[in-house]
Amino acid sequence: MGEMSGTTGIRFAFGTLTVLPVRVTRWDRDAARAGMLCAPLAGLAVGLAAAAAGALLLLLGSGPPLAAVATVAVPAVLTRGLHLDGLADTADGLGSAKPAEDALHIMKRSDIGPFGVITLLFVLLAQIAAVAELYGESWAHGALAAVLSGVTARLALTLASRTGVPAARPEGLGAAVAETVPVRTALAVAALVTAVCAGALPYAGGAGSAALGAAQYALAVLAGLIAAQLLLRHCVRRFGGVTGDVFGALAETAATVSLAALVLG
Repeated sequence: MGEMSGTTGIRFAFGTLTVLPVRVTRWDRDAARAGMLCAPLAGLAVGLAAAAAGALLLLLGSGPPLAAVATVAVPAVLTRGLHLDGLADTADGLGSAKPAEDALHIMKRSDIGPFGVITLLFVLLAQIAAVAELYGESWAHGALAAVLSGVTARLALTLASRTGVPAARPEGLGAAVAETVPVRTALAVAALVTAVCAGALPYAGGAGSAALGAAQYALAVLAGLIAAQLLLRHCVRRFGGVTGDVFGALAETAATVSLAALVLG
């Protein structure tokens, strides 16, 4: 039963959070709970792919800026841009200053407004600039940052799926996963993933990456999660709960802030 639950969770996580050819075999609350608990694994796969793209370009002779663009582009490709689209839609909803029902209607529209465009521009620029600076220090710094940001982005979704955070709409991905993960379980997963990132990533690239130290990696994860939780709190207050768009915004926020934390550290 445990193996089946684990397989179901991995399928749900990869099938809903990536474009990888994984078929979701169950779409009930138990599957959603298992999937959100496995979300960091999907982030790990996306982060490794992003790191590989950047490292390959560096190996072929490109400079850090081009490698950074490739690294940031891979997660967008592997999610069909859904997280970035969610970020833009959430920015439009929040920027509209309209009541919750009207703001949610704005977020469902297919076009992107000025708040969404501006937010996308600055977030992508921040991600590329941070990764480029880290690649400038060493390929390992940039590659491991890509992995950490991918994991942190999806870990933020695990926390956002905890009980006590309602769905803003009765339909969609937000409604499917909202309040599926017990609070203690979400916090335990967050603590475990943070500990693994701090214990493994600083040494994965050799002595050059270990210089950053375990504490900095742990703080980068925590910084990303805190930023995402602040945004989550604001969205729940404004919209009455979470939506699929809000989940995308949380992922991009966590990824961006974790990268910035590594640079500032």
